[in-house]
Amino acid sequence: MKPLIVIAGPTAVGKSALSIRMAQKICGSIISADSMQVYQGMDIGSAKIRRDEMHGIPHYLIDCIKPDQPWNVAIFQERAREAMAKIYASGRIPMIVGGTGFYIQAITRDIDFSSMQEDTDFRRKMETLALERGPEFLHGQLRLVDPAAAEQIHFHNVKRVVRALEFYHVSGQRISDHNAREREKKSPYHLAYFVLNQDRQILYNRIDHRVDHMITEGLVDEVKELKRAGCHQGMVSMQGLGYKEILEYLDGRISLDQAVYRIKRNTRHFSKRQLTWFRREDDVLWLDKSAFGNDEDLILNRALELLRERGIYGSDRRDVR
Repeated sequence: MKPLIVIAGPTAVGKSALSIRMAQKICGSIISADSMQVYQGMDIGSAKIRRDEMHGIPHYLIDCIKPDQPWNVAIFQERAREAMAKIYASGRIPMIVGGTGFYIQAITRDIDFSSMQEDTDFRRKMETLALERGPEFLHGQLRLVDPAAAEQIHFHNVKRVVRALEFYHVSGQRISDHNAREREKKSPYHLAYFVLNQDRQILYNRIDHRVDHMITEGLVDEVKELKRAGCHQGMVSMQGLGYKEILEYLDGRISLDQAVYRIKRNTRHFSKRQLTWFRREDDVLWLDKSAFGNDEDLILNRALELLRERGIYGSDRRDVR
């Protein structure tokens, strides 16, 4: 089986920094599993890695589509597989890095999306319903037909709620049942699945600091420019954390202080849901930063040690620094 490394974890925990240092050691290339960093022009609010921060490590699925273009887990899977083929062909190891658990699972379990037929008209009706009646109402519709999916998908995640309703509408099956069957699959890869974690209060402090930094860096101006370019609340891209709250501020519905408070609160809640997802995954290698005294060198060395134990990293791999 071909080697594959995953570095997952909650937002703001430090996945990018660890992944780049690891990639330098193992001759790795990084595929982003972040549902927001794919969008061009959405840099500050997505905490998108800058070119100078990549330190020469190849990155894929960043800045690859416009905010009004479609993007979902099936498209991600297809594009990630294409990137992995290129990485393997170049003699490097692919590394899936991000916090979108379902995207990661789509690759590690090789989930089959061929049965997920589409009904564009139905999807648009559901998206309109979410705008007119609110995401809570749409989530309630999902709870009626698929309680298990409603339990797993937060009502703020309108994209996934709509997709679950669409799946039920088209196939007559619950998407939760489909996903449960797919999760039983074994990974086709020689896999090392790391989850980076941090003491909750330290993580929350990091989230607050990141949001404050986004505001200082010009998040409001970034959203203004997106709005001038025609982006609006109905777009999936503009439902991302940081963007929907600043849009509410620009529309005069809340103050800037309220928007910042909501971004911080919603991001903290999101980080909890991310960890809940990763705790359900099998064969995960947890890296608790607090257990290493937050020493980045110790964390990296432990991760490399685990890779050696699994035969993924050894003396035959060159250091590309």
